[in-house]
Amino acid sequence: MMAKSRVAVIFAAVTLQGCASIVSGSTQSVSVETKSSTGTQVAGASCKMTNDKGTWFVTTPGTVPIHRSYDDLTLICTKDGYEPATDVEKSSTKGMAFGNILFGGLIGTGVDVASGAAYDYPTLISIMMKLSSENAPVSSSKPPVTKASLEGAVND
Repeated sequence: MMAKSRVAVIFAAVTLQGCASIVSGSTQSVSVETKSSTGTQVAGASCKMTNDKGTWFVTTPGTVPIHRSYDDLTLICTKDGYEPATDVEKSSTKGMAFGNILFGGLIGTGVDVASGAAYDYPTLISIMMKLSSENAPVSSSKPPVTKASLEGAVND
């Protein structure tokens, strides 16, 4: 009976190596949206996403498959009439990676860490875009013209 238990444990350790990479892989779909300061959608922004595993491009709103990594994901979005917007998203270690330490051993953990399968980024990233200074509404420091102010100017 003890021999069967050992065989089962060894079998599980060998077959579950790289568990996170088998379950979810080394890529992940990430959606990007751009919004104005009022919360309305700014469609059509071009965004560049970069980490140590590569560079990807998406037009907002949009979704793109990226390679998972321990490193941060840097985003730069541009659109005519708006200032360039940047964002940095931290990767987080998936819970599966800790289970892999127990069941997959050092080899499985090493595979998942090296491939990026042990990490996740947020599935939806919202980036705030500001109107460029040329397109921002112009505020006047002069008082508004009213009927009373016009009459006062005529009487002077």
